[in-house]
Amino acid sequence: MQLRIFAGRAAPAAPRHASTRLTALIVASALFMEQLDATVLSTALPDMARSFDASPLNMSVALTSYLLSLAVFIPASGKIADRLGSRTVFRAAIALFTLGSILCGLATSLPFLVASRILQGMGGAMMVPVGRLVLLRTTPKSELVSAMAWLLIPATVGPVVGPPVGGFIATYLSWRWIFDINVPIGLLGITLVTLFIEDVREPEPGPFDVAGLALSGVALSCLMFGLETASRGAASPAAATALLAVGGLSGALYLRHAARHPHPILDMRLLRVPTFGLSVLSGSLFRIAIGATPFLLPMMLQLGFGMTAAQSGLITFASAAGSLVMRGVAPRVLRRIGFRRALVWNGILSASLLALYAAFRPGWPLAAIYAVLLAGGFFQSLQFTAYNTIAYADIPRREMSSATSFYSTFQQLSLTLGISVSAAVLAASIRVTGHAAPTPGDFSLAFLVVAGFALAAAPAAARLAADAGAEVSGYVAPRRLRDAPAE
Repeated sequence: MQLRIFAGRAAPAAPRHASTRLTALIVASALFMEQLDATVLSTALPDMARSFDASPLNMSVALTSYLLSLAVFIPASGKIADRLGSRTVFRAAIALFTLGSILCGLATSLPFLVASRILQGMGGAMMVPVGRLVLLRTTPKSELVSAMAWLLIPATVGPVVGPPVGGFIATYLSWRWIFDINVPIGLLGITLVTLFIEDVREPEPGPFDVAGLALSGVALSCLMFGLETASRGAASPAAATALLAVGGLSGALYLRHAARHPHPILDMRLLRVPTFGLSVLSGSLFRIAIGATPFLLPMMLQLGFGMTAAQSGLITFASAAGSLVMRGVAPRVLRRIGFRRALVWNGILSASLLALYAAFRPGWPLAAIYAVLLAGGFFQSLQFTAYNTIAYADIPRREMSSATSFYSTFQQLSLTLGISVSAAVLAASIRVTGHAAPTPGDFSLAFLVVAGFALAAAPAAARLAADAGAEVSGYVAPRRLRDAPAE
Protein backbone atom coordinates (compact mmCIF):
# COMPACT_ATOMS: atom_id res chain seq x y z
CA MET A 1 0.00 0.00 0.00
CA GLN A 2 1.25 3.48 -0.83
CA LEU A 3 2.28 5.57 2.19
CA ARG A 4 2.72 9.24 2.91
CA ILE A 5 4.98 10.59 5.65
CA PHE A 6 3.61 13.05 8.23
CA ALA A 7 5.80 14.25 11.10
CA GLY A 8 7.96 11.16 10.89
CA ARG A 9 5.00 8.73 10.89
CA ALA A 10 3.62 6.68 8.01
CA ALA A 11 -0.04 7.24 7.19
CA PRO A 12 -2.19 5.41 4.67
CA ALA A 13 -2.76 7.20 1.39
CA ALA A 14 -6.11 8.78 0.71
CA PRO A 15 -8.63 6.63 -1.13
CA ARG A 16 -8.88 6.95 -4.88
CA HIS A 17 -11.19 9.66 -6.09
CA ALA A 18 -14.55 8.23 -7.17
CA SER A 19 -16.79 9.63 -9.88
CA THR A 20 -20.32 10.74 -9.03
CA ARG A 21 -21.72 7.57 -10.56
CA LEU A 22 -19.30 5.30 -8.68
CA THR A 23 -19.98 7.11 -5.40
CA ALA A 24 -23.72 6.70 -5.96
CA LEU A 25 -23.30 2.97 -6.61
CA ILE A 26 -21.15 2.49 -3.50
CA VAL A 27 -23.71 4.27 -1.33
CA ALA A 28 -26.39 2.23 -3.06
CA SER A 29 -24.74 -0.99 -1.88
CA ALA A 30 -25.76 0.00 1.65
CA LEU A 31 -29.27 0.88 0.48
CA PHE A 32 -29.43 -2.44 -1.37
CA MET A 33 -28.61 -4.35 1.80
CA GLU A 34 -31.18 -2.45 3.83
CA GLN A 35 -33.95 -2.75 1.22
CA LEU A 36 -33.22 -6.44 0.60
CA ASP A 37 -33.41 -7.10 4.33
CA ALA A 38 -36.75 -5.30 4.68
CA THR A 39 -38.49 -6.97 1.75
CA VAL A 40 -37.17 -10.46 2.48
CA LEU A 41 -38.31 -10.11 6.09
CA SER A 42 -41.81 -8.97 5.11
CA THR A 43 -42.37 -12.09 3.02
CA ALA A 44 -41.18 -14.39 5.81
CA LEU A 45 -43.18 -12.84 8.68
CA PRO A 46 -45.93 -15.51 8.80
CA ASP A 47 -43.32 -18.30 8.99
CA MET A 48 -41.40 -16.42 11.66
CA ALA A 49 -44.63 -16.02 13.64
CA ARG A 50 -45.12 -19.80 13.61
CA SER A 51 -41.51 -20.31 14.70
CA PHE A 52 -41.94 -17.98 17.68
CA ASP A 53 -45.52 -19.19 18.41
CA ALA A 54 -46.73 -15.59 17.96
CA SER A 55 -49.65 -13.98 16.18
CA PRO A 56 -48.84 -12.86 12.61
CA LEU A 57 -50.22 -9.41 13.44
CA ASN A 58 -47.79 -9.12 16.36
CA MET A 59 -44.91 -9.67 13.95
CA SER A 60 -45.31 -6.08 12.83
CA VAL A 61 -43.08 -5.27 15.81
CA ALA A 62 -40.18 -6.87 13.89
CA LEU A 63 -40.61 -4.16 11.25
CA THR A 64 -41.45 -1.22 13.48
CA SER A 65 -38.67 -1.92 16.03
CA TYR A 66 -36.12 -1.47 13.26
CA LEU A 67 -37.79 1.65 11.88
CA LEU A 68 -38.12 3.02 15.40
CA SER A 69 -34.40 2.55 16.00
CA LEU A 70 -33.73 4.44 12.79
CA ALA A 71 -35.99 7.31 13.83
CA VAL A 72 -34.26 7.64 17.21
CA PHE A 73 -30.63 7.48 16.05
CA ILE A 74 -30.77 9.10 12.60
CA PRO A 75 -30.84 12.67 14.05
CA ALA A 76 -27.27 12.25 15.27
CA SER A 77 -25.90 10.82 12.00
CA GLY A 78 -24.93 14.07 10.27
CA LYS A 79 -23.36 15.61 13.38
CA ILE A 80 -21.31 12.47 14.08
CA ALA A 81 -20.13 12.32 10.45
CA ASP A 82 -19.06 15.98 10.68
CA ARG A 83 -16.85 15.12 13.65
CA LEU A 84 -15.51 11.65 12.91
CA GLY A 85 -15.51 11.75 9.11
CA SER A 86 -18.00 10.37 6.64
CA ARG A 87 -15.90 7.35 5.62
CA THR A 88 -15.26 6.29 9.22
CA VAL A 89 -18.91 6.55 10.22
CA PHE A 90 -20.24 4.99 7.01
CA ARG A 91 -17.92 2.00 7.32
CA ALA A 92 -18.68 1.46 11.02
CA ALA A 93 -22.42 1.69 10.33
CA ILE A 94 -22.26 -1.06 7.70
CA ALA A 95 -20.32 -3.25 10.16
CA LEU A 96 -22.91 -2.67 12.91
CA PHE A 97 -25.79 -3.45 10.54
CA THR A 98 -24.06 -6.68 9.50
CA LEU A 99 -23.52 -7.69 13.14
CA GLY A 100 -27.20 -7.05 13.88
CA SER A 101 -28.11 -9.27 10.92
CA ILE A 102 -26.06 -12.13 12.32
CA LEU A 103 -27.81 -11.83 15.69
CA CYS A 104 -31.24 -11.74 14.02
CA GLY A 105 -30.45 -15.06 12.37
CA LEU A 106 -29.63 -16.52 15.79
CA ALA A 107 -32.82 -15.24 17.47
CA THR A 108 -34.73 -17.82 19.55
CA SER A 109 -37.65 -15.60 20.57
CA LEU A 110 -39.52 -12.52 19.42
CA PRO A 111 -37.92 -10.25 22.10
CA PHE A 112 -34.45 -11.48 21.00
CA LEU A 113 -35.35 -10.69 17.39
CA VAL A 114 -36.64 -7.24 18.33
CA ALA A 115 -33.43 -6.42 20.25
CA SER A 116 -31.33 -7.55 17.29
CA ARG A 117 -33.45 -5.48 14.91
CA ILE A 118 -32.87 -2.43 17.11
CA LEU A 119 -29.10 -3.02 16.80
CA GLN A 120 -29.53 -3.30 13.03
CA GLY A 121 -31.45 -0.03 13.13
CA MET A 122 -28.60 1.72 14.92
CA GLY A 123 -26.32 0.74 12.05
CA GLY A 124 -28.91 1.69 9.44
CA ALA A 125 -29.43 5.04 11.15
CA MET A 126 -25.86 6.02 10.32
CA MET A 127 -25.46 3.99 7.12
CA VAL A 128 -28.10 5.46 4.81
CA PRO A 129 -28.12 9.20 5.73
CA VAL A 130 -24.32 9.42 5.92
CA GLY A 131 -24.05 7.66 2.56
CA ARG A 132 -26.54 10.14 1.10
CA LEU A 133 -24.55 12.98 2.67
CA VAL A 134 -21.39 11.77 0.92
CA LEU A 135 -23.21 11.85 -2.41
CA LEU A 136 -24.78 15.28 -1.86
CA ARG A 137 -21.46 16.85 -0.89
CA THR A 138 -19.65 15.55 -3.97
CA THR A 139 -22.34 16.06 -6.65
CA PRO A 140 -23.01 19.33 -8.54
CA LYS A 141 -26.67 20.33 -8.35
CA SER A 142 -27.04 20.03 -12.11
CA GLU A 143 -26.23 16.31 -11.79
CA LEU A 144 -28.31 15.65 -8.66
CA VAL A 145 -31.36 14.07 -10.35
CA SER A 146 -29.13 11.69 -12.30
CA ALA A 147 -27.08 10.88 -9.19
CA MET A 148 -30.23 10.13 -7.19
CA ALA A 149 -31.47 7.88 -9.99
CA TRP A 150 -28.18 5.96 -9.96
CA LEU A 151 -28.31 5.81 -6.18
CA LEU A 152 -31.75 4.27 -6.22
CA ILE A 153 -31.23 1.75 -9.04
CA PRO A 154 -29.21 -0.81 -7.01
CA ALA A 155 -31.33 0.03 -3.96
CA THR A 156 -34.38 -0.98 -5.99
CA VAL A 157 -32.84 -4.32 -6.90
CA GLY A 158 -33.25 -5.29 -3.24
CA PRO A 159 -37.06 -5.10 -3.34
CA VAL A 160 -37.03 -6.79 -6.77
CA VAL A 161 -35.15 -9.89 -5.62
CA GLY A 162 -36.24 -9.71 -1.97
CA PRO A 163 -39.80 -11.12 -2.16
CA PRO A 164 -39.01 -14.17 -4.32
CA VAL A 165 -35.78 -14.86 -2.39
CA GLY A 166 -37.57 -14.44 0.93
CA GLY A 167 -40.45 -16.61 -0.20
CA PHE A 168 -38.09 -19.34 -1.43
CA ILE A 169 -36.04 -19.28 1.78
CA ALA A 170 -39.11 -19.29 4.06
CA THR A 171 -40.79 -22.10 2.09
CA TYR A 172 -37.89 -24.43 1.35
CA LEU A 173 -35.13 -23.53 3.85
CA SER A 174 -35.32 -21.58 7.11
CA TRP A 175 -36.21 -17.92 7.63
CA ARG A 176 -32.90 -17.55 9.52
CA TRP A 177 -31.05 -17.60 6.19
CA ILE A 178 -32.67 -14.32 5.19
CA PHE A 179 -30.37 -12.45 7.58
CA ASP A 180 -27.20 -14.32 6.64
CA ILE A 181 -27.32 -12.98 3.07
CA ASN A 182 -26.46 -9.53 4.47
CA VAL A 183 -23.02 -10.70 5.58
CA PRO A 184 -21.23 -10.88 2.19
CA ILE A 185 -22.97 -7.69 1.04
CA GLY A 186 -21.82 -5.91 4.19
CA LEU A 187 -18.22 -7.07 3.75
CA LEU A 188 -18.24 -5.88 0.13
CA GLY A 189 -19.63 -2.50 1.20
CA ILE A 190 -16.93 -2.05 3.85
CA THR A 191 -14.23 -2.80 1.28
CA LEU A 192 -15.61 -0.36 -1.32
CA VAL A 193 -16.02 2.43 1.24
CA THR A 194 -12.42 1.94 2.40
CA LEU A 195 -11.07 2.11 -1.16
CA PHE A 196 -13.10 4.94 -2.68
CA ILE A 197 -14.93 7.15 -0.15
CA GLU A 198 -13.20 10.29 1.10
CA ASP A 199 -13.20 10.96 4.84
CA VAL A 200 -14.94 14.34 4.65
CA ARG A 201 -15.66 16.23 7.88
CA GLU A 202 -16.64 19.77 8.80
CA PRO A 203 -13.76 21.95 10.08
CA GLU A 204 -16.02 23.65 12.68
CA PRO A 205 -18.95 21.33 13.44
CA GLY A 206 -20.13 23.25 16.52
CA PRO A 207 -21.19 21.78 19.88
CA PHE A 208 -22.98 18.43 19.90
CA ASP A 209 -26.59 18.73 21.08
CA VAL A 210 -26.72 15.96 23.71
CA ALA A 211 -29.86 17.30 25.39
CA GLY A 212 -31.61 17.60 22.04
CA LEU A 213 -30.71 14.02 21.12
CA ALA A 214 -32.11 12.79 24.44
CA LEU A 215 -35.36 14.76 24.09
CA SER A 216 -35.90 13.83 20.44
CA GLY A 217 -35.08 10.19 21.22
CA VAL A 218 -37.62 10.00 24.04
CA ALA A 219 -40.24 11.81 21.96
CA LEU A 220 -39.85 9.64 18.87
CA SER A 221 -39.52 6.33 20.74
CA CYS A 222 -42.54 6.97 22.99
CA LEU A 223 -44.70 8.17 20.11
CA MET A 224 -43.74 5.22 17.93
CA PHE A 225 -44.07 2.59 20.65
CA GLY A 226 -47.35 4.13 21.76
CA LEU A 227 -48.76 3.96 18.23
CA GLU A 228 -47.32 0.49 17.61
CA THR A 229 -48.63 -1.09 20.84
CA ALA A 230 -52.01 0.58 20.41
CA SER A 231 -52.28 -0.69 16.83
CA ARG A 232 -51.59 -4.29 17.89
CA GLY A 233 -53.46 -4.18 21.19
CA ALA A 234 -50.22 -5.30 22.86
CA ALA A 235 -50.70 -3.00 25.84
CA SER A 236 -53.60 -1.60 27.78
CA PRO A 237 -55.19 1.63 26.52
CA ALA A 238 -53.83 3.39 29.61
CA ALA A 239 -50.25 2.30 28.87
CA ALA A 240 -50.49 3.30 25.22
CA THR A 241 -52.00 6.67 26.20
CA ALA A 242 -49.20 7.24 28.73
CA LEU A 243 -46.54 6.55 26.08
CA LEU A 244 -48.18 8.95 23.65
CA ALA A 245 -48.48 11.61 26.35
CA VAL A 246 -44.81 11.32 27.31
CA GLY A 247 -43.86 11.44 23.64
CA GLY A 248 -45.95 14.53 23.02
CA LEU A 249 -44.55 16.31 26.08
CA SER A 250 -40.96 15.42 25.14
CA GLY A 251 -41.60 16.66 21.61
CA ALA A 252 -42.88 19.99 22.91
CA LEU A 253 -39.84 20.31 25.18
CA TYR A 254 -37.57 19.54 22.24
CA LEU A 255 -39.16 22.27 20.10
CA ARG A 256 -38.57 24.74 22.93
CA HIS A 257 -34.98 23.55 23.28
CA ALA A 258 -34.30 23.66 19.52
CA ALA A 259 -35.49 27.26 19.29
CA ARG A 260 -32.76 28.28 21.74
CA HIS A 261 -29.87 26.02 20.72
CA PRO A 262 -27.45 27.35 18.03
CA HIS A 263 -26.91 23.85 16.55
CA PRO A 264 -29.93 21.66 17.42
CA ILE A 265 -29.82 17.97 16.59
CA LEU A 266 -32.95 18.43 14.44
CA ASP A 267 -32.93 21.95 13.08
CA MET A 268 -36.56 22.99 12.60
CA ARG A 269 -35.40 26.18 10.85
CA LEU A 270 -34.70 24.08 7.76
CA LEU A 271 -38.46 23.90 7.23
CA ARG A 272 -38.35 27.58 6.26
CA VAL A 273 -36.69 26.54 2.99
CA PRO A 274 -39.83 26.10 0.82
CA THR A 275 -38.63 23.16 -1.27
CA PHE A 276 -37.33 21.33 1.80
CA GLY A 277 -40.35 22.03 4.02
CA LEU A 278 -42.91 21.02 1.40
CA SER A 279 -40.94 17.90 0.55
CA VAL A 280 -40.97 16.89 4.22
CA LEU A 281 -44.72 17.55 4.57
CA SER A 282 -45.92 16.05 1.31
CA GLY A 283 -43.33 13.28 1.27
CA SER A 284 -44.23 12.18 4.80
CA LEU A 285 -47.89 11.74 3.87
CA PHE A 286 -46.95 9.74 0.79
CA ARG A 287 -44.48 7.55 2.70
CA ILE A 288 -47.08 6.67 5.34
CA ALA A 289 -49.07 5.03 2.56
CA ILE A 290 -46.16 3.30 0.85
CA GLY A 291 -44.62 2.22 4.17
CA ALA A 292 -47.73 0.15 4.87
CA THR A 293 -47.50 -1.85 1.63
CA PRO A 294 -44.60 -4.22 2.53
CA PHE A 295 -46.55 -5.18 5.67
CA LEU A 296 -50.04 -5.45 4.17
CA LEU A 297 -49.46 -7.03 0.77
CA PRO A 298 -47.56 -10.23 1.74
CA MET A 299 -49.95 -10.72 4.68
CA MET A 300 -52.99 -10.40 2.40
CA LEU A 301 -51.63 -12.82 -0.18
CA GLN A 302 -50.67 -15.42 2.44
CA LEU A 303 -53.37 -15.06 5.11
CA GLY A 304 -56.20 -13.74 2.96
CA PHE A 305 -55.54 -15.64 -0.28
CA GLY A 306 -53.96 -18.79 1.18
CA MET A 307 -50.72 -18.53 -0.82
CA THR A 308 -47.35 -19.85 0.30
CA ALA A 309 -44.51 -17.46 1.07
CA ALA A 310 -42.86 -18.42 -2.23
CA GLN A 311 -46.03 -17.70 -4.23
CA SER A 312 -46.49 -14.40 -2.41
CA GLY A 313 -42.91 -13.36 -3.11
CA LEU A 314 -43.22 -14.05 -6.82
CA ILE A 315 -46.19 -11.65 -6.95
CA THR A 316 -45.03 -8.81 -4.69
CA PHE A 317 -41.75 -8.43 -6.57
CA ALA A 318 -43.73 -6.91 -9.47
CA SER A 319 -44.06 -3.59 -7.64
CA ALA A 320 -40.29 -3.31 -7.17
CA ALA A 321 -39.71 -4.35 -10.79
CA GLY A 322 -41.89 -1.44 -11.92
CA SER A 323 -39.87 0.86 -9.68
CA LEU A 324 -36.65 -0.32 -11.31
CA VAL A 325 -37.97 0.49 -14.79
CA MET A 326 -38.78 4.08 -13.77
CA ARG A 327 -35.26 4.89 -12.52
CA GLY A 328 -33.92 5.59 -16.00
CA VAL A 329 -37.02 7.57 -17.00
CA ALA A 330 -37.30 9.87 -13.97
CA PRO A 331 -34.62 12.46 -14.97
CA ARG A 332 -36.25 12.97 -18.38
CA VAL A 333 -39.74 13.28 -16.89
CA LEU A 334 -38.64 15.87 -14.33
CA ARG A 335 -36.74 17.81 -17.01
CA ARG A 336 -39.87 17.90 -19.16
CA ILE A 337 -42.64 18.71 -16.65
CA GLY A 338 -40.83 19.92 -13.52
CA PHE A 339 -41.13 18.90 -9.90
CA ARG A 340 -44.49 20.48 -9.04
CA ARG A 341 -46.52 18.92 -11.83
CA ALA A 342 -44.78 15.58 -11.37
CA LEU A 343 -45.47 15.47 -7.63
CA VAL A 344 -49.10 16.55 -7.96
CA TRP A 345 -50.35 14.50 -10.92
CA ASN A 346 -48.08 11.51 -10.47
CA GLY A 347 -49.00 11.53 -6.77
CA ILE A 348 -52.71 11.33 -7.58
CA LEU A 349 -52.09 8.50 -10.02
CA SER A 350 -49.95 6.61 -7.50
CA ALA A 351 -52.61 6.98 -4.80
CA SER A 352 -55.29 5.70 -7.18
CA LEU A 353 -53.25 2.62 -8.04
CA LEU A 354 -52.61 1.95 -4.35
CA ALA A 355 -56.36 2.15 -3.70
CA LEU A 356 -56.84 -0.43 -6.46
CA TYR A 357 -54.88 -2.93 -4.32
CA ALA A 358 -57.99 -3.01 -2.13
CA ALA A 359 -59.91 -4.66 -4.97
CA PHE A 360 -57.56 -7.67 -5.14
CA ARG A 361 -59.33 -10.96 -4.55
CA PRO A 362 -58.27 -14.63 -4.86
CA GLY A 363 -60.30 -14.91 -8.07
CA TRP A 364 -58.36 -12.15 -9.85
CA PRO A 365 -56.18 -13.33 -12.76
CA LEU A 366 -52.53 -13.22 -11.75
CA ALA A 367 -51.76 -11.18 -14.87
CA ALA A 368 -54.12 -8.42 -13.65
CA ILE A 369 -52.51 -8.34 -10.19
CA TYR A 370 -49.06 -8.22 -11.77
CA ALA A 371 -50.12 -5.35 -14.04
CA VAL A 372 -51.49 -3.23 -11.17
CA LEU A 373 -48.43 -3.83 -8.97
CA LEU A 374 -46.03 -3.13 -11.85
CA ALA A 375 -47.77 0.17 -12.66
CA GLY A 376 -47.93 1.11 -8.98
CA GLY A 377 -44.21 0.56 -8.47
CA PHE A 378 -43.41 2.47 -11.67
CA PHE A 379 -45.19 5.67 -10.63
CA GLN A 380 -44.26 5.43 -6.94
CA SER A 381 -40.62 5.36 -8.01
CA LEU A 382 -40.94 8.67 -9.84
CA GLN A 383 -42.56 10.17 -6.76
CA PHE A 384 -39.73 9.11 -4.47
CA THR A 385 -37.03 10.28 -6.87
CA ALA A 386 -38.70 13.69 -7.05
CA TYR A 387 -39.12 13.99 -3.27
CA ASN A 388 -35.56 12.86 -2.52
CA THR A 389 -34.11 15.36 -4.99
CA ILE A 390 -36.21 18.50 -4.51
CA ALA A 391 -35.63 18.33 -0.75
CA TYR A 392 -31.97 19.31 -1.19
CA ALA A 393 -32.31 21.61 -4.19
CA ASP A 394 -31.99 24.83 -2.16
CA ILE A 395 -30.05 23.64 0.91
CA PRO A 396 -26.64 25.36 1.38
CA ARG A 397 -23.65 23.03 1.61
CA ARG A 398 -22.90 23.99 5.22
CA GLU A 399 -26.36 22.79 6.28
CA MET A 400 -26.38 19.60 4.21
CA SER A 401 -25.54 17.27 7.11
CA SER A 402 -28.35 18.71 9.23
CA ALA A 403 -30.75 18.46 6.28
CA THR A 404 -29.95 14.79 5.55
CA SER A 405 -30.40 13.86 9.22
CA PHE A 406 -33.67 15.80 9.48
CA TYR A 407 -35.11 14.44 6.24
CA SER A 408 -34.06 10.86 6.96
CA THR A 409 -35.62 11.04 10.44
CA PHE A 410 -39.01 12.08 9.10
CA GLN A 411 -38.68 9.62 6.24
CA GLN A 412 -38.33 6.70 8.64
CA LEU A 413 -40.92 8.15 11.01
CA SER A 414 -43.43 8.14 8.18
CA LEU A 415 -42.64 4.55 7.21
CA THR A 416 -43.11 3.49 10.84
CA LEU A 417 -46.42 5.32 10.99
CA GLY A 418 -47.50 3.53 7.83
CA ILE A 419 -47.03 0.12 9.43
CA SER A 420 -48.68 1.21 12.69
CA VAL A 421 -51.68 2.81 10.97
CA SER A 422 -52.26 -0.17 8.67
CA ALA A 423 -51.91 -2.66 11.54
CA ALA A 424 -54.37 -0.63 13.63
CA VAL A 425 -56.94 -0.47 10.83
CA LEU A 426 -56.53 -4.19 10.16
CA ALA A 427 -56.96 -5.08 13.84
CA ALA A 428 -59.99 -2.77 14.19
CA SER A 429 -61.65 -4.29 11.13
CA ILE A 430 -61.14 -7.81 12.50
CA ARG A 431 -62.69 -6.82 15.85
CA VAL A 432 -65.68 -5.07 14.27
CA THR A 433 -66.44 -7.89 11.82
CA GLY A 434 -65.78 -10.62 14.39
CA HIS A 435 -63.44 -12.55 12.11
CA ALA A 436 -61.12 -15.08 13.73
CA ALA A 437 -58.41 -14.21 11.17
CA PRO A 438 -58.01 -11.34 8.69
CA THR A 439 -60.00 -11.69 5.46
CA PRO A 440 -59.45 -9.96 2.09
CA GLY A 441 -62.12 -7.42 3.08
CA ASP A 442 -60.16 -6.43 6.19
CA PHE A 443 -57.05 -5.86 4.10
CA SER A 444 -59.10 -3.84 1.59
CA LEU A 445 -60.13 -1.35 4.27
CA ALA A 446 -56.50 -0.94 5.38
CA PHE A 447 -55.35 -0.28 1.81
CA LEU A 448 -58.09 2.34 1.27
CA VAL A 449 -57.14 4.18 4.47
CA VAL A 450 -53.43 4.39 3.62
CA ALA A 451 -54.26 5.36 0.01
CA GLY A 452 -56.05 8.36 1.51
CA PHE A 453 -52.74 9.52 3.02
CA ALA A 454 -51.07 9.27 -0.38
CA LEU A 455 -53.85 11.30 -1.98
CA ALA A 456 -53.52 14.00 0.71
CA ALA A 457 -49.87 14.50 -0.31
CA ALA A 458 -50.86 16.03 -3.69
CA PRO A 459 -52.38 19.31 -2.36
CA ALA A 460 -49.28 19.87 -0.24
CA ALA A 461 -47.02 19.37 -3.27
CA ALA A 462 -49.15 21.84 -5.25
CA ARG A 463 -47.83 24.65 -3.03
CA LEU A 464 -44.40 24.39 -4.68
CA ALA A 465 -43.43 27.11 -7.12
CA ALA A 466 -43.85 26.10 -10.78
CA ASP A 467 -40.09 26.34 -11.40
CA ALA A 468 -39.04 24.83 -8.05
CA GLY A 469 -35.81 22.86 -8.41
CA ALA A 470 -35.21 24.05 -11.97
CA GLU A 471 -31.44 24.20 -11.40
CA VAL A 472 -31.54 20.55 -10.39
CA SER A 473 -33.96 19.15 -12.98
CA GLY A 474 -33.17 21.42 -15.95
CA TYR A 475 -36.89 22.19 -16.34
CA VAL A 476 -37.85 25.54 -17.88
CA ALA A 477 -41.35 26.53 -16.80
CA PRO A 478 -43.60 28.37 -19.31
CA ARG A 479 -43.96 32.09 -18.57
CA ARG A 480 -47.63 31.72 -17.62
CA LEU A 481 -46.65 29.24 -14.91
CA ARG A 482 -43.64 31.22 -13.67
CA ASP A 483 -45.80 34.31 -13.21
CA ALA A 484 -48.59 32.43 -11.45
CA PRO A 485 -48.52 31.89 -7.65
CA ALA A 486 -48.13 28.42 -6.20
CA GLU A 487 -51.37 26.49 -6.20
